[in-house]
Amino acid sequence: MPTPSTTTLERVERLTHLDLRPLTDLPRASRVVLAGIVSIVGSLVVDAVLVAIGKALFSPGDFGPFHFGSYAPLTVLGIVAAVVGWAILVRMSSEPRWVVTRAAILVTVVLLIPDFAILPSNPAGAVATLMVMHIAIAVITYSSLLLVAPATGQARARTTLRGLVRV
Repeated sequence: MPTPSTTTLERVERLTHLDLRPLTDLPRASRVVLAGIVSIVGSLVVDAVLVAIGKALFSPGDFGPFHFGSYAPLTVLGIVAAVVGWAILVRMSSEPRWVVTRAAILVTVVLLIPDFAILPSNPAGAVATLMVMHIAIAVITYSSLLLVAPATGQARARTTLRGLVRV
C-alpha cells in the first residue's frame, strides 16, 4: 500500500523495476556483442531448418515469408534491438532478468499478431511454421543474453542518468 509520501514515480519504479539501481556485475560490452552474434547465427540456422521443414510439409507454392531475404533482415533487426535493449536495461534496473523476461514475452506476442492477420489467406501450416520461427528466435535471443551476457551481483545505490554511462 503506497504511503502518502510515495510519489507516482516511485510506484512506477517499484512496479517496473526500472529503478536506476543497476547490479554490481554488469556484462562487458564484448559479452553483449557475443550474445548478439550467437543469437543471430543460432536464429538464422534454426530459421533455415524450420523453413526447409515448412516448405516440405506445408507450402508447395511460393510463400513469401519463407524467402531468406524476407526473414533474415527482420531477424537480425529484431535481435539487434533486443541486444541494445539488454545493454540499456542492465544499467537501469536492479532486476534486469525480471524485466527482460516480461518484455520478451510481450514482444513475442505482439510479433505474432501479423502472423494471425495473414492466416486466412495463406496455408495454415506455413503460417504456423512462421509462428514457430518467431518463438524460436525469442527463445534463442533470450537464452543467449542471459547465459552469455548475464548481469549479476547486488543492486547498487540509486544512480543518476549520468552514472549509467561508463567511459
